[in-house]
Amino acid sequence: MHHLPRERPKRGLSPRELRDLQARVRTEQQTPDWKARYTVRSGVEGTINEFAHGHGMRHCHYRGQPKAHLQHVLTAIAINIERLSGRSVTRETPPSRSPTAFRAFLDQHDIPRPKSWRALGS
Repeated sequence: MHHLPRERPKRGLSPRELRDLQARVRTEQQTPDWKARYTVRSGVEGTINEFAHGHGMRHCHYRGQPKAHLQHVLTAIAINIERLSGRSVTRETPPSRSPTAFRAFLDQHDIPRPKSWRALGS
């Protein structure tokens, strides 16, 4: 008995489907609604990037979810305290973002630093 070969499942998008999807997404990114949502998201992404790369939160120092959660909470509290300690009580408008203690140390000692923490490993 001769069997026909099974058709393989399709993986990924064809070049035409990919191009159409990219065009649709780029058009959507020009709408005021998308820009308003992205403004909030971009601020959150910067904070998450600092948390993950600037404070070593990609790797947990403890085993078990309760201990890992505690580590994340305490690190987040430390980051908030660090940020709040750089603010002046007399200012009416807070600065856009104060540098972390590590960044301030690098700047004080004229040590060059990358613009993004993502560039550290490369």
